[in-house]
Amino acid sequence: MCSSDLGAEEQLQKESTAGYIGFDPTADSLHIGSLAQIMTLVHFQRCGHLPIALVGGATGMIGDPSGKKEERKLLDIDQIRHNENCIRKQLQKFLDFDTRVNPASLVNNYTWFAEVRTIDFLRDVGKYLSVNYLLSKGFVKDRLAQEQELSFTEFNYILMQAYDFLWLFEHKDCKLQMGGSDQWGNITAGTDLIRKKLRGDAFGITCNLITKADGTKFGKTESGNIWLDPAKTSPYRFYQYWLNTSDEDAANFIRIFTERGKEEIETLVASHLAKPHERMLQSELDRKSTRLNSSH
Repeated sequence: MCSSDLGAEEQLQKESTAGYIGFDPTADSLHIGSLAQIMTLVHFQRCGHLPIALVGGATGMIGDPSGKKEERKLLDIDQIRHNENCIRKQLQKFLDFDTRVNPASLVNNYTWFAEVRTIDFLRDVGKYLSVNYLLSKGFVKDRLAQEQELSFTEFNYILMQAYDFLWLFEHKDCKLQMGGSDQWGNITAGTDLIRKKLRGDAFGITCNLITKADGTKFGKTESGNIWLDPAKTSPYRFYQYWLNTSDEDAANFIRIFTERGKEEIETLVASHLAKPHERMLQSELDRKSTRLNSSH
């Protein structure tokens, strides 16, 4: 289930479009909770568009407060740079950065935020998004409604992410931001900033966060996250996570975490339903996901 701005589909059908997804470098590895967004960029590139992976070297020093009940631990620049380098290597396993037609690119928002002066930022960004507007955003409303603390640092995260979209719009001709449904408020802040400051047309697309059929969080186990880094989660444990997926979840995940087409997936699901004991869907998830993560 996805949400999008009016005009997003028309823009994608009109021309090859640059679109980005942000990744938070608060750890030295992404986990399979991030895999849905990585696969979004993979499919985006396969459809002829230009995927941009943004590593939040600047915003990562704050931490995305969306969906969080308390402020994250702040990381220093050395930790962020180390995490960024690790994430860069992982993304290169999935995206083609070398093709001449529609290459993927990777950017770090620390590159432009390191040059931003406070007065310029308040004048050129802050004046376009009112406090009333920011208070209407999901995670801000939720925190205040539950009488939980919200630091000024976290409050400014929306402005920083909006500025990311503005910068990419101006310098990379990026007209689309994608992400999970918890990012809708941050994304629309960016499209509104571009519209108000530059009178430009930019769009957002979000997809529902993935949960398992039993209501538990995708990618979580009793022993913690399933990481993409084999040093943090062994290939065997990574393989076993997919193999132990329920039939109901496997029928959903096969649509998200593999590159198979619609007809192939429908055939595979039908075959699985005819012989569920053979666990065809789980085996396919094992092969495709583990192979993608182990490439290069």
